[in-house]
Amino acid sequence: MAINYNGDIAVVLDTQHRTPGNLRAFVQASIRSIKTGKSSDVRFSSTEKLEVIPMQTTKMEFSYKDGADFVFSNPETYETITITPEIVGDAVNYLVENAPVTVTLVDDKPVQVELPSSVVLEVTDAPEGIRGDSANNVQKTVTLETGITVQAPLFIKTGEKLKIDTRTGKYMERA
Repeated sequence: MAINYNGDIAVVLDTQHRTPGNLRAFVQASIRSIKTGKSSDVRFSSTEKLEVIPMQTTKMEFSYKDGADFVFSNPETYETITITPEIVGDAVNYLVENAPVTVTLVDDKPVQVELPSSVVLEVTDAPEGIRGDSANNVQKTVTLETGITVQAPLFIKTGEKLKIDTRTGKYMERA
């Protein structure tokens, strides 16, 4: 969710409700400011009132990289938005042209890029497996088209497409 905190709009990244011993309960939250992009940990007492700001999610596709920034387009309206690398975060490891993503907007500003649970990427470098190395589930390190490396079975070759779990970054199956 997004909240108005000290006159600034901030996105709530994580919350924990705590009740220490004989003290009053409070909520510990990690928030990121939309203006500055800085994250901070704050405490809210259980009696504090917060103004919740509506968030909007849109299905978009990754178009191209413009310098350090990333350009996404809406497949229905063909509108484009440019998002900074700080907001894209770890999703950069799984972005290929026309990759579907969900972009969360607050006040028409992008605050989060969410990937699907798995993506299909092509293998660009896969060293040969050593003959006789077929004991129990032996794996090798392969490089994918986005530059990340994953552990995959010995039979994977350069040029094959693999399904990768975006939450764990692990090999799932051939695509």
